[in-house]
Amino acid sequence: MRSILVNADRGASLDDRLETGLSLARAVDGHLTVQIASAIARYITIDPTGGSYLAAKAMEQALADDAELAETLNARLRGQDVPYDIVRSEFDPVEAMELSSRLSDIMIVSRGQDVAGQLAILTRAPVLVVPDGKGGGVKFPVATACIGWDGGNEAAAALRGAVPILRECGEVLLLTVLEKPGGFGGIEALAYLSRHGIKAELVELTRHGSTQETLARAVRERGAGLLVMGAYGKSRMREYLFGGVTDHFLSDPSGPALLLAH
Repeated sequence: MRSILVNADRGASLDDRLETGLSLARAVDGHLTVQIASAIARYITIDPTGGSYLAAKAMEQALADDAELAETLNARLRGQDVPYDIVRSEFDPVEAMELSSRLSDIMIVSRGQDVAGQLAILTRAPVLVVPDGKGGGVKFPVATACIGWDGGNEAAAALRGAVPILRECGEVLLLTVLEKPGGFGGIEALAYLSRHGIKAELVELTRHGSTQETLARAVRERGAGLLVMGAYGKSRMREYLFGGVTDHFLSDPSGPALLLAH
């Protein structure tokens, strides 16, 4: 996990994302890429007759603001002990991150940006979702990390993507509420982790209420700073209509940092 991609904007949570990226880069000897997406298309309007109009002054101001942000970030990162670069994109944030993720090992976004779910589905790289308003971001190594394990493809993708982070954790707990037939059980997951030098404890949970409520309670009781989980094991439409684990944790402002993969 050497190539770390951070989404940068002028939002209040940017500082937490940067601090998380810097801490992770130090822990895994990685390189930080900070991406600013200017979203040029938002300044172009097409009318019903096919004509197009460019809000030139607004676009110029936005580009100038993003250039100023790039300079500010460069000044801040220049004094850090982490190799970095700052890149600009003319696409919207999701498309820009999707394109850059092809040669990234992990992407860092904030929970309040509402892009984590889309990125998890669209990309192969795992998505690290930083809680908003905690101050200082996520510090690595994490003392306690939980893995939400149901034996499915999504959970397996998240587990594989999290290995470099889990190696350094003080405690790793594999939490399972067995519901998905035909998947890999907890013992197989423990064996996989062991091959990577990670000693984890299997915790089988008795379901009380929904799966997400059971899992959230267990994560909270154990004081975990990170939850590794598959994203959208059910379709997004099904989660929208009936609720689901992914949306529950993405919408929980008090929840831990998430590492998602689909």
